[in-house]
Amino acid sequence: MLDQIKIVMVNTTHSGNIGAAARAMKNMGLSRLCLVDPIAAVDEEAVQRSSRAEDILHNVEVVPSLEDAVADCGLVIGTSARSRHIPWPLMTPRQAAAKAREMIPAGNRVALVFGRESRGLTNEELHLCNAHVHIPTEESFSSLNVAQAIQVLCYEMRLALVTEAEEEGAGQWGVAWDYPLATHKELDGLFQHMEKTLIDIGFLDPNTPKQLITRLRRLYQRAAPDKTEVNILRGMLSAAQRKAAQAAAQSDNQPHPQQGEEH
Repeated sequence: MLDQIKIVMVNTTHSGNIGAAARAMKNMGLSRLCLVDPIAAVDEEAVQRSSRAEDILHNVEVVPSLEDAVADCGLVIGTSARSRHIPWPLMTPRQAAAKAREMIPAGNRVALVFGRESRGLTNEELHLCNAHVHIPTEESFSSLNVAQAIQVLCYEMRLALVTEAEEEGAGQWGVAWDYPLATHKELDGLFQHMEKTLIDIGFLDPNTPKQLITRLRRLYQRAAPDKTEVNILRGMLSAAQRKAAQAAAQSDNQPHPQQGEEH
């Protein structure tokens, strides 16, 4: 099950951190590493710091954007060290691992997203995640190296998915889920469809959107809909769009009073 977990590093600036991340992953049995628009290269320093985890570096995936990195994932968890303007579901590393254990048996892929060494993930990047994970540290010395953070999360994933898997009971609802979760790409399609529909029916003013779509994104990502549920929602949106178009057409076909007529 660990091969369903992808470690995603965004804009990494030090090649040594890439190598150290590969070593941390291999220690815990994870193998999928994805680099988003990296500044550093997978060079000799990365190989040396990987300490015989070169196979992970040789198979590393490099993509231009976080959207590309998580497109095939049903559960996306971003690391966050501080509170944000709009609070997102926040987990400890152990809770994140428990959530992954719940989702992976149904075929869902999981992405654990780690930000830049200097400033972590942006608000926009965190909004692409279903939940955020915060590693509790000593308040007076809370800064973790990105490879250390990856080690902590990989350890918790191994603990939950390998060491404790046989001891734990069934998932949250006591049964195996019937359909895989929607991927990030499918959810993004839902949100785009929803935004267009809300504009069509006059609920959303595109000139003053405020934070409506962001809050709706948080709502649906927290609910973690499966593929069938997303299809149902998009069918409802399409029906609403058809009704709005029919109403607009009927209004255009109504005779308008001529100038001077009583009405």
